[in-house]
Amino acid sequence: MQLGISVYDADSRAKILMVEDVLLIQKIKQIFGEESYQNGVLHRAFISSQAFQNKHLLEQLNGVVHPAVYKDFDNWCSAQTSSTYLIKEAALMFESESYKQLDKIIVVTAPQELRIERAMKRDGISRDAVLSRMKNQMSEEEKLSLGQFEIINNEIELLIPQVLKLHKQFGAV
Repeated sequence: MQLGISVYDADSRAKILMVEDVLLIQKIKQIFGEESYQNGVLHRAFISSQAFQNKHLLEQLNGVVHPAVYKDFDNWCSAQTSSTYLIKEAALMFESESYKQLDKIIVVTAPQELRIERAMKRDGISRDAVLSRMKNQMSEEEKLSLGQFEIINNEIELLIPQVLKLHKQFGAV
């Protein structure tokens, strides 16, 4: 919780659901086989290598993970009682169509090269792997056309003033 506002991190929740939700685990095994879990642990590298090389497998994976996250988000929202508003953070907000659950959309933007560097560092993957993933995502321009607000995260613009401006606009200050 930041600034007294509850934040749902869809990507983190998806990772948790992929190892805790028995039905989701069964569906992932149906798509990728038993090799998708090793000793009860999600074999992320295997799934990523398969999914990002085969658009059909990626669509199937998204087709089981996104609905599980959608339901989890609904349950989370129902449990929130103290925030003036709620935030859902998700990398694939538009691709998963989860933006349809929301009243307002904030698009966080950064130059492509910076996004590539950040993903390589965060995930410990190659530039080619990042570019392969980005091919399956909507462009920033498309996202901006669907959003109502923008936060520029380019290591030049100050983030806190941008966030506080929106926080005030949403009636929390």
